[in-house]
Amino acid sequence: MRLATFNILHGRSLTDGEVDLDRFGAAVARLDADVLALQEVDRDQPRSHGADLTAVAAEAMDAPEHRFVATLAGTPDLWSAADGELQPNTASYGIALLSRHPVLSWHALALPALTRKVPVVFPGQRVPSMVQDEPRAALAAVIEVPADDGGRPVAMTVVSTHLSFIPGWNSRQLRHLVRDLRGVPRPVVLMGDLNLEGDRAARVSRWRPLTSTNTFPLENPNRQLDHVLADGPIEATSLGRALDTGLSDHRALVVDVALAREPEHSVPASRHL
Repeated sequence: MRLATFNILHGRSLTDGEVDLDRFGAAVARLDADVLALQEVDRDQPRSHGADLTAVAAEAMDAPEHRFVATLAGTPDLWSAADGELQPNTASYGIALLSRHPVLSWHALALPALTRKVPVVFPGQRVPSMVQDEPRAALAAVIEVPADDGGRPVAMTVVSTHLSFIPGWNSRQLRHLVRDLRGVPRPVVLMGDLNLEGDRAARVSRWRPLTSTNTFPLENPNRQLDHVLADGPIEATSLGRALDTGLSDHRALVVDVALAREPEHSVPASRHL
C-alpha cells in the first residue's frame, strides 16, 4: 500500500503563480497513492476556479472514498473560523483525506486553537512579528485493507492534519492529537504538514517515522516539515521519496508500507463525520 501526504498550496505552481486543475490532477495521479492526505485545500474558491480540489484529486487517483474538512470559511480577504463538524455551505479552505480502500468510519477532530496574537521571530528577522494562527483540525478514517496473506481484510486508521507554524503550539497540538487517537484501531498512521523539523515530530509524538526525507522548500529542500508517523504494526517497505510535482512550495512525501501483523483492535461499524 502506498501512502502520501502533500501540502498543495491550493494547487498553485510557484513557476507561473497559476492554479491549473488539469495540472493538479496530473500531479495527484503521478503520486499513485492508495491513501492521500492533503493540506491547504480549497473548495469553491475563486483563486482555484471555484473547484472542489478534493473531488478533483479523488477523480485523478480513482479514490471512491474522500472527505474534506474546512478550517476556514470565506475567501482569503475575509476568513472566518469553520467548525470541522458543521461544514459551511460557502467557499472554504482546509484539509482532506482520500482512500482507494473502503472507509468504515470518518472522524473530524478539532485541535487546540490559539485565539490571540503572539510574537514570532521568522528567519532573517531580529524583531518578532505579531501573528495569529488559523484554526487547525485533523481528519481520521478507519480503512479496510486486504491482508497480505490473502485472508480477511484488516482495519487500520489514517489521519491527515496541518499543524500550526507557531513554535511550541504545533507540539502542543500534536500531543493533543496523539491523545485523541489512543482508542482508534491500530495500526494508525498520521500524515501531514506538521510544521516540525527533522525528528522533532517523532520525539513529541513518540511515534515512529516511516520515512525521513526533506520536503521544504520545493527547490533544494533542506527541512522535513511533512511527516508520516506510525503507531502499531505497520512498517515501511521503501525508503520514501519527496517528489517535486511542479506545484506548491512543498514536495509531496510518498512511502510504501505493509502491515506487520494482525491489528489488535476491532473495527467500528459506524460511518460519520
